[in-house]
Amino acid sequence: MANFNRVILAGNLTRDPELRYTPKGTAVAKIGMALNRSWKTETGETREEVTFVDVEAYGRQAEVISQYVRKGRPLLVEGRLKLDQWEDKTTHQKVSKLKVVLEQFSFLDSGGGRSGESSPGGGESFRSRSTTPAAPSSDAPAPASAEASGSPEDDDVPF
Repeated sequence: MANFNRVILAGNLTRDPELRYTPKGTAVAKIGMALNRSWKTETGETREEVTFVDVEAYGRQAEVISQYVRKGRPLLVEGRLKLDQWEDKTTHQKVSKLKVVLEQFSFLDSGGGRSGESSPGGGESFRSRSTTPAAPSSDAPAPASAEASGSPEDDDVPF
């Protein structure tokens, strides 16, 4: 059976990012996102619902997010779902929480022109790759294929 764990979310931050560092020095940013959905019922009435999602970012992405994004700002997030489970210390009940581990993200605005703050790209979209140990880096060279033809034409491809 094949497995696929990918989430793409666009929403607004519910609070300022919370940046911390692990004992080994890896940055970890925790952010909350609100995802709004509106639709019309059969009677034409407009309905809305909000879903709140917790997101964790690691490494350089965590630092960039905590530097440039604040509460209320829109963000596009791509990542994977992760289920955390633990035992509550007071009730001794098993507790679980589903969150998104960020792998890529894009800024959706330029920061709203708030004084004293800046955003990379002057309003353009910014995309970054994950540097978490759990996700393989796309910057690593691809292994040589056994099926490569080895023709000189393949070497002249400009991309």
